[in-house]
Amino acid sequence: MNAESKTTRRLIDRPVRIGAEAYTSADYARDEAEKLWPHVWQVACREEEIEKPGDYVTYDIASDSIIVVRGKDGDIRAFQNVCRHRARRLTEGCGNKARITCPFHAWSWDLDGKCIGMTRGEAWGDALTKDDMPLLPVQVGTWGGWVFVNMAPDAAPLTDYLGEVATNLAPFEFEKMCYRWRQYLHFPCNWKVAIEAFNEGYHVAGTHPQLTKFSAKPTWSDGWGIHGVFGSAAREGSGGASAGAAGAVDMREGLKHSLNQLWEEVNATTTQTMVDVANRLTDELPETATPQEVQMHLMKRTIEEDAKRGVLWPQIDPAQFAKVGNVVHIFPNTVIIHGPVFALCYRARPDGTDPNRCIFEVYTLEKYPEGTEPRPENLHRPEMTEENWRKVLCQDFSNMEAVQQGLNSRAFPGIYPSPEEEKAIVNFHRVLAGYIGRGAPEPID
Repeated sequence: MNAESKTTRRLIDRPVRIGAEAYTSADYARDEAEKLWPHVWQVACREEEIEKPGDYVTYDIASDSIIVVRGKDGDIRAFQNVCRHRARRLTEGCGNKARITCPFHAWSWDLDGKCIGMTRGEAWGDALTKDDMPLLPVQVGTWGGWVFVNMAPDAAPLTDYLGEVATNLAPFEFEKMCYRWRQYLHFPCNWKVAIEAFNEGYHVAGTHPQLTKFSAKPTWSDGWGIHGVFGSAAREGSGGASAGAAGAVDMREGLKHSLNQLWEEVNATTTQTMVDVANRLTDELPETATPQEVQMHLMKRTIEEDAKRGVLWPQIDPAQFAKVGNVVHIFPNTVIIHGPVFALCYRARPDGTDPNRCIFEVYTLEKYPEGTEPRPENLHRPEMTEENWRKVLCQDFSNMEAVQQGLNSRAFPGIYPSPEEEKAIVNFHRVLAGYIGRGAPEPID
């Protein structure tokens, strides 16, 4: 272990306090816009959103905006979303264009970013030509089906940035998954409050008591370089199927209850196939079946049923499941709850310059038989109701808004993350402070 790693371990393995400035200060938010967002790799979209030449997605982050587009040659490119003539934003949302044309004065660019049209450009003579006015490029990379962007021209390659995330999660084959549903809203909390609500499992007993009917296991938490990870303290690789059911007297009923509950109250972290198999456990197994036999049967039958409909599970060793836990945080603003053929993902971004607001997005990925992918729209769901967001997310929402209110209290000195179950949050602020230059976790022992 090198000196830097030893310093990191000493920090994230001990009790610390993290000040409230990072969540509430307008100056801190402005520093993020200058020192963080232009220098990190961040998820802009999924490859499936830009499948055909001309497909584009507009990614807004703080005061910057980026166009991600599929070129005629099939390559993905990214550009600053600003007209070189008079600074108008060129695109909003998503769509398909043969060329990128400014709605203000009709200057235009091809999908490679080359300027191909300057309305009455002869007025500039030789002082300004099309060759002088290409769109400004942004670095782009792909991993796991996600498209990442980085505004820094000298940024390290995406694979180097992802580090252990890329290597440890490679067996899950996220690139073979696609959207099942997508939703977002503008939320009254800092983007970090939103990310941290899903970057630890310590909150489950207090926030989601209905999910602890069969057990309320503690969790482990750690840093993977600049990223974070946490999982069940049992470190048992069951593919996510037995969450919350390990303490059931009858594991058949426990799994049936847990998976149906997740399907109804989260609409994620399992699949319809797995739920259907769980509902047949009492018919297919005797009451004397051991918990391990029940779990193995659930996995075996789900894999068989999925294979019948053309969904093949990746080969993932149980030890690998234990190593990667349940949740991974990709610095700075993406969280993935992963499974063998599904994932539940979160992304949070600043909402303009207000440190007390963010754009919060939730989506599920799933592996589908080829040709049956649903291609859902990204729905704006501003009403925080169970009809829109299901029970579990609404419980998280209640925390997020109330936490932001508490962080703004003049009496609040800072947060005290658990030295065992919230190490990923400590690591998050350690890395963040390296970009911003202040706000590092302060040891309290």
